[in-house]
Order: sequence, then C-alpha cells, then structure tokens
Amino acid sequence: MGRPLVYDIIDRPASSCLIALCSAVWLYIQHRSIGYAEVGMSYETVVLQGQYWRILTSSFSHISFLHLVFNMSALWSLGMVEGLKGIGLGITFYVHYTLLLVLLSAALVLGIYHFLVHRFNLELYKRVSAVGYSCVVFGWMTILASKQPSSKLELFGLLSLPINFAPFESLVFTSIIVPKASFLGHLAGIIVGYLIAWGSIQGMTNYWFVSLLAWMVLLLGLSIHRTSSYQFWFLQIEPVADPSVPQLSNSPTLLQSSSFATAPPVFGSQLV
Repeated sequence: MGRPLVYDIIDRPASSCLIALCSAVWLYIQHRSIGYAEVGMSYETVVLQGQYWRILTSSFSHISFLHLVFNMSALWSLGMVEGLKGIGLGITFYVHYTLLLVLLSAALVLGIYHFLVHRFNLELYKRVSAVGYSCVVFGWMTILASKQPSSKLELFGLLSLPINFAPFESLVFTSIIVPKASFLGHLAGIIVGYLIAWGSIQGMTNYWFVSLLAWMVLLLGLSIHRTSSYQFWFLQIEPVADPSVPQLSNSPTLLQSSSFATAPPVFGSQLV
C-alpha cells in the first residue's frame, strides 16, 4: 500500500486548502450556471469599470471541468514547495508569494491588454474575459524549476515532466488539450515566477503579507460595494451634497441613455 492521502494533505496544508477552495467555487459555479462574464477578469471590467474584485473571482474560478482538473493536479504536485524550507522555500514562503503571484500576474495581464489596446488598437482585448488559477500554477512551476531543477511535475497521476522544462512544456500542452487557453495569462505567470525566483521581487515578511492582505480586502470590499448589487451595511458613504442647494432629479430619459444602464457584451473568453 502507498502512503495514506491524509499524510500528504497534512504535509501540504496550503495547497490542500487552495484545491478545496477552487473545487468548491467550481461546484458553486456549476450549480448556479454562472458564466465567464459573471466572474471573469477583463480590461474593461477591471480597469475601466473598477471591478477590482474580479482579480480574485477570476483567479479561483474554473468553468471547464478539464481546466479545473489540470490546474488542481499541477497545484497538488507543486505543493512539494511547502516542504522545501531547507532551500529557502517552505510553507510561509509559499503562502506569502502565492498572494503576490495572484496580484502581480493579474496586473501584468491587464498591463499587456492595455498595451495591445492602446498601442495596436486591438479593441478585442478590452472585452476578453479570463478565468483560472493557471497564472499562479505557472508561476510556481517557474520558481521550483529555478530553485530545484531536479524535481518532477506529476500531472493527472500519469504524466511526469522534468520541472526545469515544465513551464514551457505545459504552455504547449495546455494550448493543445484545453480550448481557449490563455497564452498571455500563462506567460504572465512565468514572468512573475522568474522575477521571484531570481530575487527581483523579495522581502515578503509576515508584516508586509498581513499589510498587503488587509489593504487588498479593504479595496476589494469597496470595489464590490460600489460596482455590484451586493451592499455592505458597514460601508455606507455619507452624502456630501448641500441640502440647501436645489438638486436635479434623476430623469428617466437620462438614465435610459446612460452608458452605465446596460453591461457590455463579452466578446471572448480565455482560460488561465
């Protein structure tokens, strides 16, 4: 008999929690019949409309079951990072830099979209909606390839890839087996992973992690409050208008002609 699964879960607590979270989100999405437009991240929704909460919902959401299985299989294999404290990794490093990978890879993807839209007038990239945890997965592949190139990446319990080639092998592999795989999203994860592995991004102590997490929760909460139908009772913004000054009424004609009256259509979707 092999080693009981429970011991592997104990050895990889952060990875196990992330897999459970992504799986639970996938089940909720399937139960509610939620699509890319509701949870995905696009240049238009995040940058132009300020829906920053989509950075998180897109990272932990998967629409396709095959997409979920590929990402979670790779994430489970990469959980070995949590036990590599001896080479400067370990569970604390894993948790700290997972947060950075989520935020920085999303920021890089949006930056690339901005460049394509404004430099090459590729308006399509304003509305391309991306979902998936692959940016983070590719980031950890890259970090592990740099820190411990002798490791192997196990996929689906069937494939075993040398970790030093895994980021680029997986880049090709996902493009073949996963429809609409986001080349830019995966590439962003690889770039951020190299920046972390080479020490260009470092210094994430517990203080900076907690501070970054607190600011992120606050900003995302404000974003949800302002740009979605969900309202937080403790985030009520007091009116600043002078009650003694006559106010213009909300004209139905103006509201109907407003560009904010209807949500823009989604012209494409990508899996990251």
